[in-house]
Amino acid sequence: MRKLLPFMKKYVLYAISSPILMILEVAADIFIPYLMSLIVDVGIANKDINYIVQLGAIMIGAALLAMVFGILSAHVGAKAGYGFASEVRKELFGEIQDFSFANLDDFSVSSLITRLTNDCNTLGQVTMMTLRMAIRAPFMMIFALIMAVNINSSLAKVFMIAIPLTIVAIGLILSKARPLFLKMQSKVDRVNAIIQENLAGIKVVKSFNRQEHEGKRFKVRNDEYRDTALKATSIIIFFIPILEMIINGTIISVLWFGGQQVVLGTMGGGELIAFITYITQIMVSMMMMSMFFMQLLRGSASVTRISEVLSTKSEIKEISEPENELIDGSIKFEDVCFCYPNSADLVLKNVNFQIKSGEVLGIIGSTGSSKSTLVQLIPRLYDATKGKVIVGGRDVKEYSIKALRDQVAFVLQKNVLFSGTIRENMKWGNENATDEEIIQALKYSQAWEFVSEFEDGLDHRVEQGGDNFSGGQKQRLTIARALIKSPKILILDDSTSAVDMTTDAKIQKIFKKELNDITTIIIAQRIQSIQHADRILVMHEGEIESFGNHETLMKESQIYREIFESQSKGAISE
Repeated sequence: MRKLLPFMKKYVLYAISSPILMILEVAADIFIPYLMSLIVDVGIANKDINYIVQLGAIMIGAALLAMVFGILSAHVGAKAGYGFASEVRKELFGEIQDFSFANLDDFSVSSLITRLTNDCNTLGQVTMMTLRMAIRAPFMMIFALIMAVNINSSLAKVFMIAIPLTIVAIGLILSKARPLFLKMQSKVDRVNAIIQENLAGIKVVKSFNRQEHEGKRFKVRNDEYRDTALKATSIIIFFIPILEMIINGTIISVLWFGGQQVVLGTMGGGELIAFITYITQIMVSMMMMSMFFMQLLRGSASVTRISEVLSTKSEIKEISEPENELIDGSIKFEDVCFCYPNSADLVLKNVNFQIKSGEVLGIIGSTGSSKSTLVQLIPRLYDATKGKVIVGGRDVKEYSIKALRDQVAFVLQKNVLFSGTIRENMKWGNENATDEEIIQALKYSQAWEFVSEFEDGLDHRVEQGGDNFSGGQKQRLTIARALIKSPKILILDDSTSAVDMTTDAKIQKIFKKELNDITTIIIAQRIQSIQHADRILVMHEGEIESFGNHETLMKESQIYREIFESQSKGAISE
């Protein structure tokens, strides 16, 4: 929690006010039984109506004050608790945005979602309870104990048995419940994982008619979470009657011994009533503390999970005075090797090649030849394990990450559009882009031909994930979004695979003719998409098998020639 306390700075006034108001509420509550004992032992005993009315009015005033202090404490406590959780969530989200691809590989998406939602909510609840219940319960217990001893010190000895018994019971329950609460958090991750996976692929599920199968998978994980939650809850439920037995046993003992003292005249009837009220307050306070500790266990698990994310720093670091401008889009790989974190297997081995600024580079190779991994080293989505990646004459590690990525536009294999309008999606590339610039980029990517047909044009609605567009349309829109950045380097990672060959040819022609000042890297499965590139890189098992233009590779590269011939035969047969 010490790591997270700085996030309370904005709400520190509320955090201080809540316990102060809570202590004032406790003081008012503690005062009421004492007044009640005076009414019984003095007012009623002496039949003094004025005394009874006066003390009764004071009791009502104390009760009203306790209510006001309680309401105010709850309000500021909630603002402090959930405000604190909001600041932590915001920082957590920011840290995740700065993660490298390697960091994201360490956490599942469902786990990150749970940490941002469930764990932060639990943190807010625990903070609010800490400011209120964790203050109210001990102060109530201490003040009530002082008042009880003040009324009858000999009778107060019953607490020497009741309080230790309660502490032992709480300790046993917490030791049993803690591992279950920790386990519950991982079960939530598993439930969220299958929900996310199923909803993201709901069309596939329906097309294969696998609803029943997925329902069974979900039931297994949901039942696991339910069973764990029930076990934890059962332990808490088991604790409540134990605590009630201790409370009732204490009250019976006080009634027995206190009743004898009342008969003997050494204790007033009002004092006995007040004493029993203080017993109830003490024991209820201990119950509240036990509930707080139960919630604290869940909170500790959440804090641990949140801290894991906050303490995970991207291994991609900037130097102290990074370069903020790329001179051009030239690219050079010098003896580059790469292996994924927590793995010793090299997926890229001694990669060496160079292209000039403004050239078009095609990359082709079999599945698993590390084509995508290769280009991800350019904008430092990963860092090379060995060797250098040089862009614009400098090692990529010498640039600020923002400056580098601002000049490298990347269209990934999986095309992602965000809910909003086409215009809003295009402005991801440049938030200051004019409609004319957006339309020009759409024309270059061959997307304007269908966007122009919409009645609302650039204001046409984009559903979550771009589900209201076809695969080819999404690819063309994401290419346009990348072009709006006006980058020095454009990387297309198999991003025209869903586009028909005619449209693909038009896009390649535009790249060659209109975007000759941009270094363009095209990863493709179809040779037609890259055969007009200035040079083509053929990858095989993480190494460069051949490097040259189409004509050269047809003569020198067996892999390239086999791909070309197989695709040519396929085209003829079609």
